[in-house]
Amino acid sequence: MVDEPLHDDSAPSDGPRAAGVDHLPGESLPEPTPSPQVMPRIVRARDDVTDQPTTHEHPTAKALHSPRRSIQHRVGRILAAVAVVVGVVFVYFLVSLFQVWSTGRADSTDRVDAIVVMGAAQYDGRPSPQLAARLDHVVELWPTGIAPVVVVTGGNIPGDRFTEAEASARYLVERGVPESAIVFENEGRNSYESLAAVSGILASRGLDSVVVVTDPYHALRSRMIAGEVGLTASASSTDTSVVSGGESVIRHLEEAGGVAIGRIIGFERLTEIID
Repeated sequence: MVDEPLHDDSAPSDGPRAAGVDHLPGESLPEPTPSPQVMPRIVRARDDVTDQPTTHEHPTAKALHSPRRSIQHRVGRILAAVAVVVGVVFVYFLVSLFQVWSTGRADSTDRVDAIVVMGAAQYDGRPSPQLAARLDHVVELWPTGIAPVVVVTGGNIPGDRFTEAEASARYLVERGVPESAIVFENEGRNSYESLAAVSGILASRGLDSVVVVTDPYHALRSRMIAGEVGLTASASSTDTSVVSGGESVIRHLEEAGGVAIGRIIGFERLTEIID
């Protein structure tokens, strides 16, 4: 029987290691391999780093951006406010224009203390076509008994022999209005002055309610002026006005502007500005 040599544990061996043995004595330890749970974290961290911008904005540029945005914001707010104001003014003007148009087509028939006919140009005692159209409307109203008195208005310009009121009175008398029923306002140079004077004349007689006769485009402003100077006024416009077509449109637009402004600052102040 042949004895087999005993295995020497101290000798190196290239054979297979016993189960459960990681390394042999004197053998260097292998470097640890990262676990699967750690690897994604490392990669993810590196990805996060690579996603960051590689260039940085200059501090001066950052400082400029903030004031620029602030200025743009302010300009935007200012433009929005201006747009709102313009819109409100435009709507206000349109409302005034509609009121000028609708009042010019009204024909008040309520009984009053006096008919007041607004003056216009006259030529050496003869009413202009525009004034004649207003006076013709008075001739139509007179037989209805709407008022016992007719007030003719308007002064003259230097060199004229007659006032607008005198030319109006002569025209009315020739067409059947009694001279005794006519009251003169001979000094007014504009609508405000004439109606303010009429208010004083009628107040001295204990009268205050009137119907104002004029052209359609002029009716609302005349009525509002009459109210401002203390009269209780309505309007009755002539339907034979010589102001028509494009000229009528322009006059209506002008009157709408005057009415819109007069409501705010008063018609006396407006007259001082435009007269």
